[in-house]
Amino acid sequence: MTAAGAAADVTEKPALLSEFCNKGCKTNANHYYSLPLSPSGPPHVFSLPSPPRRSPGRRAPALQAGLLLLPLLATTAVHAQVAEALNTIVVTGTRSEKTLDETPVPTEVVDQREIQRTQARTLKDALENVPGLQLTEIHGKSGFAVSMQGMTSDQVLVLIDGLPISASTGSSVDVSQYLLTEVDRIEVVKGASSAQYGSSAMGGVINVITRRIAPGWSAAGTADAGTYGAQNVGSPGAAHGNLRVSGGGEKWRASVAADVLDNKGFAVDPDAWTHQGDAIRREQYSGRLEWLPTPAGHFWVDASRYLETDTQQYEYFAPPSFVPQRKTEDITRDRFTYGGQWRFGNGVKARLAGVTEDYDSRSQEYSNAVPTATRAAALRTEHVSLQFDMPAWQRQLWQFGADVHRERLRQTANGVSEVAGNAERTANELFVQNDILFNDTWEMVLGLRAQDDSDFGTHYAPKIGLRANLPTGAAWKSVLRANFGQGYRVPNLKERHYLFDHSALGYVVLGNPNLKPESSNSFQFGGTATWNERLTLNANLFYNRVRDLIQTDMDNFTVVNGIARYTYRNVAQARTQGLETGARWQASSALAFNAGYTYTDSQDLDTGTELTRRPRSIARLGLDWQLQPATELSVRARYQSSELAASTSPARSPGWATLDFVLNQKIGRDVTAFLGVKNLTNRQRDFSNASDFGPVAGGFLYVGARISLDAAP
Repeated sequence: MTAAGAAADVTEKPALLSEFCNKGCKTNANHYYSLPLSPSGPPHVFSLPSPPRRSPGRRAPALQAGLLLLPLLATTAVHAQVAEALNTIVVTGTRSEKTLDETPVPTEVVDQREIQRTQARTLKDALENVPGLQLTEIHGKSGFAVSMQGMTSDQVLVLIDGLPISASTGSSVDVSQYLLTEVDRIEVVKGASSAQYGSSAMGGVINVITRRIAPGWSAAGTADAGTYGAQNVGSPGAAHGNLRVSGGGEKWRASVAADVLDNKGFAVDPDAWTHQGDAIRREQYSGRLEWLPTPAGHFWVDASRYLETDTQQYEYFAPPSFVPQRKTEDITRDRFTYGGQWRFGNGVKARLAGVTEDYDSRSQEYSNAVPTATRAAALRTEHVSLQFDMPAWQRQLWQFGADVHRERLRQTANGVSEVAGNAERTANELFVQNDILFNDTWEMVLGLRAQDDSDFGTHYAPKIGLRANLPTGAAWKSVLRANFGQGYRVPNLKERHYLFDHSALGYVVLGNPNLKPESSNSFQFGGTATWNERLTLNANLFYNRVRDLIQTDMDNFTVVNGIARYTYRNVAQARTQGLETGARWQASSALAFNAGYTYTDSQDLDTGTELTRRPRSIARLGLDWQLQPATELSVRARYQSSELAASTSPARSPGWATLDFVLNQKIGRDVTAFLGVKNLTNRQRDFSNASDFGPVAGGFLYVGARISLDAAP
């Protein structure tokens, strides 16, 4: 039984099984999967009695029977691994539970096993191998943002258990700022999802699902350290450790976790002033309390604190010489979430969840060791979501809900406000969804969200998704999916109210209170085919048409007293289109391959030119090889083609490829040692070329160990 499954009593099985089958979901001979008590939680799994089996003929010797069964057991192991992936429960695409192969909305999943085998430490690490995702550095920050299908990072919504997380810039979420100790899995939905999640979900959604707490107790910890070799600034180049302890009984459960990542930075010339890799220390501490008064109810509170300290060292050219510059930044994010869910006797499920988050940043800039600017920012986010899922009625599953969202931005430089006007925003939203199961072949999901914004009035975002099970033979199973959705993004507080003064460097960036919201139409069409539960192929065509695209207009600026003034404008009508493909092959019980390729074509429809920072080709390749029962080798390769560096120049960033490997060695029952190399080919950008956006870090060698201890309740 899973951690979440332990929360439900097996006496619910007959009723839940009936409801589950009415929803068109499947069972197998050993388990059935019920709806979770939480849209963000993993599935409840209940064992069903296995059918009686006939014993083999009495005349067959035991050894002979065992030898005859070996090929069958190996094949069964292969089938079980692929079937497990296909039966993974996902919740993000429809805000309700579906198996991965039955969801109408294409979804990528990074599960806990993948996180552990690749030794991912941050959300950025975990997303590196998802096909089609592009990770780019946040300008002026020690972090990375994520984009997909040619849409910008501002247009991708990042959630933790279905609730928003603050953007480090007031615009894009830094996916390096979330450590993974408490993560169960990560779900990625591509294409407009505003009907489900509102503003900022134009390009897609990344939903981080945290672990639920199992009864009994468990403890797990990891320690590792690594080196950048000749580019080390400190020793070791980076060190990491985490610890999680959880436990409880049937009614009350609790967990605490801590995660620390200390990176000393790196430099092509460690003895020089300039460091290409910032020194960053990240810390994350959390605690969770759960109360399960009955099998039908589940309530929780969760509190976490994230701390970050960054140091950047670079040079600024002031003729006739280069002047040493340094910037330090201290970041604190305090996040408090709460919620509860209840299954009523009539089958209605209700869920209430909320978050209050304060993101504070204080930076200090130095020139030649002389303080030049002190900047302080405070972003507060509040979000409450209420959702009702109705019981199955006439092969329909209705869902109703409401969200209330508030955010506020404050920022000063040297004690002077850098925010013009009232940088606050409130949105009240209603959403409805109907999942219609016409028969065993056809399913359709209809959704609509009405959003009333304090500054931009009312907007409606519809969505329709269609799934069809194609006729299958003895070996093949195929599913087609088609989706249309309208995206919508309200200009963020930074874009409307920011006064970013870098006069010392010759420019300022001004917010524009007259910006209009971005909107889009998104089309997705594709399918998945599975052969003998060993080979899975998928393909998806996408087309996104964006209106009133917001960006900093580099071609239109004014000069006042020698200072260039840039501002945000609705400057473009744009489209992105392309093809996403993927394959998963379980070659044997010990060897598995994964591959993905995404082709993206983007265009500014106003000028007919290519959009910047959108590579045409992104490819991923993975191999997992069980060398011995206790030894596993994982290899991950990434490729990204060239991309246009700027709209005012034909310069392109060159394409690049990297290769990572990790060797995991099980030692006894509880300990796993690991050795890994990131960027084995040592592909690193040319830092003298401002148009080279290749990998920042070169090769990184690390070693560590993980220990996991569990006790039954």
